[in-house]
Amino acid sequence: MPNIKSAKKRVRVTKTKTLRNQMLKSELKTVIKKFNASLSQGKEAASEAYALVTKKIDQAVAKGILHKNTAARKKSQIAAKFNKVA
Repeated sequence: MPNIKSAKKRVRVTKTKTLRNQMLKSELKTVIKKFNASLSQGKEAASEAYALVTKKIDQAVAKGILHKNTAARKKSQIAAKFNKVA
């Protein structure tokens, strides 16, 4: 445990940011799972889910949760799945 005041603050800040990052990653994984489930429900449901997934991935990149190349790869994989259905 740190003794210096600024080090104590860094521990608190890191804990808060870690929690936020975990929440956003969890939400992203949930949206991806819902997209995969919507592929079997038809084109309309899949297109809505596709739009939401790409938006959430872009938001994750903007907040620094995902690297831009990782996001591009995920979006490409999702687009390929979506195009198979459509």
